[in-house]
Amino acid sequence: MNLSNKIWKEFSLNNLFDIKPGIYHYPEEYDEGETAYVSASNTNNGIKQRINLKPDFKGNCIVTGKVGCTAFYQYEDFCATSDVNILTPQNFQMNEDIGLFFVTIINFSENYKWNYGRQCRVSNSKKIIINLPVVSNNERAIIDKKKIFSEEGYIPDFEFMKNYIKSLKGKPITTKNSRKNKLSIFNRKWEEFKLGNLFSEIYKGKPHIKGELYLTNSTDAQGINFISRTDTNNGCDAYVLDKNLKNIEHSNAITIGDTTATVFYQNQRFVTGDHIVVCRAKWMNKYTALFMKTIIDTEKYKYSYGRAFKMNLIKNTVIKLPAKNDSEPDWELIEDYVKSLPFADRI
Repeated sequence: MNLSNKIWKEFSLNNLFDIKPGIYHYPEEYDEGETAYVSASNTNNGIKQRINLKPDFKGNCIVTGKVGCTAFYQYEDFCATSDVNILTPQNFQMNEDIGLFFVTIINFSENYKWNYGRQCRVSNSKKIIINLPVVSNNERAIIDKKKIFSEEGYIPDFEFMKNYIKSLKGKPITTKNSRKNKLSIFNRKWEEFKLGNLFSEIYKGKPHIKGELYLTNSTDAQGINFISRTDTNNGCDAYVLDKNLKNIEHSNAITIGDTTATVFYQNQRFVTGDHIVVCRAKWMNKYTALFMKTIIDTEKYKYSYGRAFKMNLIKNTVIKLPAKNDSEPDWELIEDYVKSLPFADRI
């Protein structure tokens, strides 16, 4: 299917959606639960956390953040903060595919226009004009005399939108783990621990210069991960060949880029670039390590190029973990918790 073969026309969001603000809930109103609480976050489909309140809004709608106008399709019933706008379809039937088409159009045309100083509120959202493919015949747009969707009578081609998104899709990722069976750890005892006391080894990786190595690609079974301070691709900046390569690190380690505070779990052998700290421990496996990575990530806001997350700071960093009665970290509980999460069976 080709987008350029369609006729595109302008439409106001106000003619397509009923647009309302979210409803803010104070933290003391809720605890951890199953209902999605959507915020203006631009990650995790906008879901800030899951709470134990009844949903305020029905699913099958679009949510946009006031800051940045980042759009997400919400398939499930949810609560939402007052920092977002709720776009409920009117005069047409929307499904996930059509919703994702709209989300893509809104993000492409609107994200760069809005920020903290210029927020996209309900009144602004109603004025947004987007381009959509229209129903046509013999390269001429069909006109609706009732003019439901536009003053000119153009009709969005919802069927084309649906089929176009379907043509892009692969098989959806599935999980056998139900969210309802997720273990709760937040009602357990948590205690403070120094990272230096949790890891049996914390050391600087031997630096390699990428330009001096033999590069390959990710499909090469002989390739070794080259870990740098990048914050993408699990810290892997390249794949290199073992041609007289020295100081290859074995798997099952957490790596930290000290000037960027980028934290990743390495489940394959690797070599490091400059400024990479390697952390190892007997308790470490892919489940406990991913939990620790998430906890350590919460410290990232403290560090930057001007204040690097160097070894002495790493060792003295204090975090909280679920603890047993003897005040030791409850690694078994942590592992079981991660295993119980949706999609953990895909790790």
